[in-house]
Amino acid sequence: MQMEAQARRARWAIAAMFMANGFVMGAWAPQIPLLMPRHNVTESVLGLLILVLGLGAVSAMLFAGRLISLYGGRKVLLWFSLALIPVLPMVVFSPNLWVLALFMAVFGAMAGCMDVAMNAQAVEVERRLHKAIMSSSHGFWSLGGFFGGSTGAWIIAKWGSEEQSLVTAGVVAVLVLGAMPFLLPDAPKTAAVEVAVPRTKLFPKELHVWLLGFLALFSMVPEGAVLDWAAIYLQKEMGSDVFVSGLGFAFFAGTMAVMRFLGDSVRNRFGAVRTLRISGLIGAAGLMGGALAPTDWIAIASFALAGLGVANMVPVLFSAAGNHPSLPPASAISIVTMVGYCGILVAPSSIGFLAEHVGFRPTYLGLSLLLVVVALLAARAADADAGKVLTPLPQAA
Repeated sequence: MQMEAQARRARWAIAAMFMANGFVMGAWAPQIPLLMPRHNVTESVLGLLILVLGLGAVSAMLFAGRLISLYGGRKVLLWFSLALIPVLPMVVFSPNLWVLALFMAVFGAMAGCMDVAMNAQAVEVERRLHKAIMSSSHGFWSLGGFFGGSTGAWIIAKWGSEEQSLVTAGVVAVLVLGAMPFLLPDAPKTAAVEVAVPRTKLFPKELHVWLLGFLALFSMVPEGAVLDWAAIYLQKEMGSDVFVSGLGFAFFAGTMAVMRFLGDSVRNRFGAVRTLRISGLIGAAGLMGGALAPTDWIAIASFALAGLGVANMVPVLFSAAGNHPSLPPASAISIVTMVGYCGILVAPSSIGFLAEHVGFRPTYLGLSLLLVVVALLAARAADADAGKVLTPLPQAA
């Protein structure tokens, strides 16, 4: 009973960590268009800066599983959640392009390692509670993204970007420091574990875990495209102002949050495979709508539909990784997170290049096809339901 109560408290602590991470990323979205005039750069250069952020995150994710094996998931989550607090002010107050590039790499690394650690702890909480919580945990990330994006855009419009970055740091500090005491403690190390740690491979040979990673990549590319480029798309091609353009990602994140809070119930009832398949098709329809939209508000509504579809795709794939039959959870999650987050952190740099040369509309239309591929390969995520009892579906008469 005491262990279950501890797991329930940890479940809400993890929710706060996800919300803090999402709040930073949401607050970052309305800052992106402001970097162009501030540092006098084009979309292609901005894309390279976003690539630096992504490379910092992906490089850190590569070693996150190793760090968790050596020091424990709780410690790694504590370290990197604290390090996340100052990253947005560091980026916003950068005096020149070179310092900006350095701080964007730091931003990505801190957010990336925190992401692996909080997903690993969420899988452990799922095991302790014997039910899915991954979708709702990611729902708190999306909720943080919604509040970070919407309130962040409003603060920038009213007071400025520097003030918004400082407010963001304060909110993240409150969430992180409040959650820390309630995280699950690390299991005590045994001699067997200590012998096994040096043998952990950064690049395991299991092809299935890499396939899960690429499915996560295909699921996250559209998310990165909306996070990093929706505001610029709405401003440049539809004439939206700063506030309205910031709502593209905010509404995308908001509908993701709503669906992710429902996602665990949906998964428990219909199973991971069916959930992933239908989600991919809805997400693809939303991106197509955004590409073909005649006005900014129709585009925003289409991005909101895409958020409903994309919402449960990544949580399902992360749960499948955490229940991989032949790899430790931290190692499998590290690989899937690393490959997957290339979609939200690295791929958007090439999206900027494409958008500059062929336009945003064909780019978003092409990205919708990635979600169709995930829907077609949804059966590969069946391990997400390992150890859970699904609610039986009603039988036909």
